[in-house]
Amino acid sequence: MYDLIIIGSGPAGLSAAVYGVRAGLDLLVLEQNSMSGGQILNTYEVDNYLGLPGISGFDMGQTFRAHAEKLGAVFVTARVKEIVDNGDVKVVRTRKQDFETRAILVATGAEHAHLGVPGEEQFSGMGVSYCATCDGAFFKNKTVAVVGGGDVALEDAIYLARTSEKVYLLHRRDELRGAKVLQEELLALPNVEVLYSHVVEEIRGDQSVQNLLIRDVKTEAVRELPVDGVFIAVGIHPCSELILDKADHDETGYILAGENCASSVPGIYVAGDIRKKPLRQVVTAVADGANAAVSAADYLRNFKSL
Repeated sequence: MYDLIIIGSGPAGLSAAVYGVRAGLDLLVLEQNSMSGGQILNTYEVDNYLGLPGISGFDMGQTFRAHAEKLGAVFVTARVKEIVDNGDVKVVRTRKQDFETRAILVATGAEHAHLGVPGEEQFSGMGVSYCATCDGAFFKNKTVAVVGGGDVALEDAIYLARTSEKVYLLHRRDELRGAKVLQEELLALPNVEVLYSHVVEEIRGDQSVQNLLIRDVKTEAVRELPVDGVFIAVGIHPCSELILDKADHDETGYILAGENCASSVPGIYVAGDIRKKPLRQVVTAVADGANAAVSAADYLRNFKSL
């Protein structure tokens, strides 16, 4: 019987592990992937986390995990299939075994949203990518497109412009949404062209991506845009399926929880990108993890085992 099981080891889960161990909790961290870090593993450079300017997402993830392991946090690689809430005792079911616990922290993060256009699934991994830092090297001296207008899209376009011959940024609105500093850096690049008020209608090719069918949303004009690859950065959606049928959530699947990260289910907490909040960054995920672990420790004081 564990005091706390943390599902997911991105910044939120790892922060919770640190605070949970320091609070004396007997905890277990379950991570379905071979590496900890969550979405930051796909980030080339993190330049807005206090005290670690310019650190790579990979290094940040490994540093966070090393900190948790040094304090004694235990990690198991396993994919969670189901959470069973039996009141004071909860069961986390994985493919190989079940784990009993008094409290659960769900820190499963979010995943990239898709465009849902013809050719997207067909050419996934063959010119369609959701991670510029993962796949950008394959498009050195080639022409690529980035779809989106937020921080991630701008960061991807800037990163790709370092090695690609030409980068198109397609955004459905007539102005970008990303941070001003990123806009200024992007617009100063000679090999980047922003196509405002454009959307992708279809991704085309033979064995791999060869062009995009794009539409001007103002004039309705449709044309082909020759590219060798397309990077999709149109947002994320929460990986909240494990508790959608248990905890209160909004219409898009984000779990409703306050700053103490307590869901509507006693003993179940949420932290990081899965929680409904105005800002989703590494720093807010880390804060969530700390708050959730402290809240769980307070909750667990009700049990004689503590």
